[in-house]
Amino acid sequence: MEPANGLSVRDKYMELLIAGRYGIYRHLILAFMLGAFVLSMEPGGGNTSGDLIKLRFFIFFMSLLYANMYLLVPHFLFKNKPVQFIAAIALFITIAYPLVFFNYKASGFSTTPYWGVAKYVFISLVWVAASAAIKLFQRWLIDSQRISELEHLTKSAELEQLKNQINPHFLFNMLNNVNVLTQKDPEKASQILEKLSGFLRYQLYDSARPRVLLTSEIRFIQDLLNMEKIRRDNFEFTISNEGVLTGIQVAPLLFMTFVENAVKHSLDADNGSWIHIYFGIHEDELNFKCINSKPQLMAILQGPGGLGLGNVRRRLALLYPERHIIKAEDSAQSYSLSLTVKL
Repeated sequence: MEPANGLSVRDKYMELLIAGRYGIYRHLILAFMLGAFVLSMEPGGGNTSGDLIKLRFFIFFMSLLYANMYLLVPHFLFKNKPVQFIAAIALFITIAYPLVFFNYKASGFSTTPYWGVAKYVFISLVWVAASAAIKLFQRWLIDSQRISELEHLTKSAELEQLKNQINPHFLFNMLNNVNVLTQKDPEKASQILEKLSGFLRYQLYDSARPRVLLTSEIRFIQDLLNMEKIRRDNFEFTISNEGVLTGIQVAPLLFMTFVENAVKHSLDADNGSWIHIYFGIHEDELNFKCINSKPQLMAILQGPGGLGLGNVRRRLALLYPERHIIKAEDSAQSYSLSLTVKL
């Protein structure tokens, strides 16, 4: 379930880790953790010299962390210069050693200077690794977010391009039909042009949205077939549905290409032709089926083709990846195409 502001729980955690407005909280948490670590070091009690040593350790580790995260990692690791990065860390630790361990034995620490050096180097490297890991993880999150945004933008642009290819394709076919009818039957041509204005209104406004109501798409298809019925004398069609279609949303113009191809391949100048369309909603699945007659003298097609069907298949792959199934059945008398989409 998405939060009210539209961000998922994962996105919220990512924002906490990389967003600039939460930077102060990240720095406070880091300083608190480092301070707790330094205070846990020996000696205890109220030894003033020991407290000064701890203060020097705290300043050193904070300097090491921030120099590593904001200077060394960005300038060396991010630029694939590991040797320079290691050398810079070694130089930093070496230069800081006399400052950190000044008056070390008099401060009350029980460890020998040699063991103190070993601990100093080891702990320094641990904090270097931790701070580098933090910065690398932040960089990975930012890169992942950018890649996700780029993929979304690319997907949206490709979908828009595919949809724009479908619209002119349909308009070209219909205007071509009107052009033919103006010579044979001007009255029918006028009726088609009147209905065509509604089509353009739908394409320019309603279909511009990422999702439209399934009932609107069905009315759009019904208008298309009614226009075809005006143009052709011996043409019949049916549109049936099953289940609750109210409130179901789909991508715009998703079924029009299938119907348009059915109209194209059912054309028979000598005999009657028909198209039967079915929409069904069963739980979380949308079932669409389009069956059209085939001309008696028409050669058997080798399957669906053309720009329109190629586009709609690509759109389905982008909109419903691994959530749709297309099946086609071809016979001498009819051609059937079914589409199942998991909503």
